[in-house]
Amino acid sequence: MRRRMQVIFQDPMASLNPRMSLGSAIAHALEIHYPERRAEHRDMVAEMMERVGLTPARFYYDKYPHQISGGQRQRVVIARALVTRPDLVLADEPIAMADVSVRALLLDLMVQLKRDLNLTYLFITHDLATAKYICDRIGVMYLGRLCEVGALREVYAEPLHPYTRALLAAVPVPDPHRRRTEKMPEGEIPNPIHPPSGCRFHPRCPLAQDICAAEEPEYREARPGHWVACHLA
Repeated sequence: MRRRMQVIFQDPMASLNPRMSLGSAIAHALEIHYPERRAEHRDMVAEMMERVGLTPARFYYDKYPHQISGGQRQRVVIARALVTRPDLVLADEPIAMADVSVRALLLDLMVQLKRDLNLTYLFITHDLATAKYICDRIGVMYLGRLCEVGALREVYAEPLHPYTRALLAAVPVPDPHRRRTEKMPEGEIPNPIHPPSGCRFHPRCPLAQDICAAEEPEYREARPGHWVACHLA
């Protein structure tokens, strides 16, 4: 199962071994999962490097992480995750450490690889615009609990949970004539080690009632494929 599930870490500089060349770092997963194909490892690595835009592969194969740019390092960790040909890729803020100028290129690359390799991403991000670009379904979390899950277009068009509505209302609109009218959550985020009773969002929720503090809401299907954990939704 492990070869079918891989991770793209948030900080490539921290997740790459500075003493391993780029080619060796990508090939390491092949040494673990495909030791019987050792003679093919270099070719498999070179093919994946070319796929993620590290071309020509022979130029990058023997370089070290400190010798390439941040965007190139991000491509290396993507190649390392995909070289075993997984079915599921856990992508933890995979473009957060890249320069703004290359983030769109990396997102386009990930979308193209998803199509070409028939991948499923579990994409973790706090950037709603990024999620809207790359995801088909979205789950919104608050203090470690899922508030709402559904098809991307439906959640963005008709959010059911007050926290989801607050997140979407906070997105800047490039129009000075469209002022925000929704009431925003007040106060600080509670300590996740000692979360509030009942619904974890209730201390900051503008719609909270007594039941929200007393009982944790059930996770229910409000619409076909659209789930929410809220007493009032």
